[in-house]
Amino acid sequence: MDFDDQMRRYFGVTDPGSATPAVLAAGMERLSVDFGLERDPGRRFAMWALMHILGNAPDLDVAFPDPAAQDAARNFMDMLDQIQREAGLQAGDQA
Repeated sequence: MDFDDQMRRYFGVTDPGSATPAVLAAGMERLSVDFGLERDPGRRFAMWALMHILGNAPDLDVAFPDPAAQDAARNFMDMLDQIQREAGLQAGDQA
């Protein structure tokens, strides 16, 4: 599951900024339902990652009963935070 495929499947677009609030809300609802039904760990993680990026992810202990999966999710969150910090620093350096 890649990002663009998930965006098309749940929101009908590849750019979240181009979706209306109603489309985003409906897509997040479908994504949450599918996440709850999904049993494949890799697909669940991909769905959770998209929900996290969009600000709608369940807490780690709810999403992942396995401590190893929780650690992987924490690592993912840390990487995103680092990327955002570095992007902010680079943008500030160019100003």
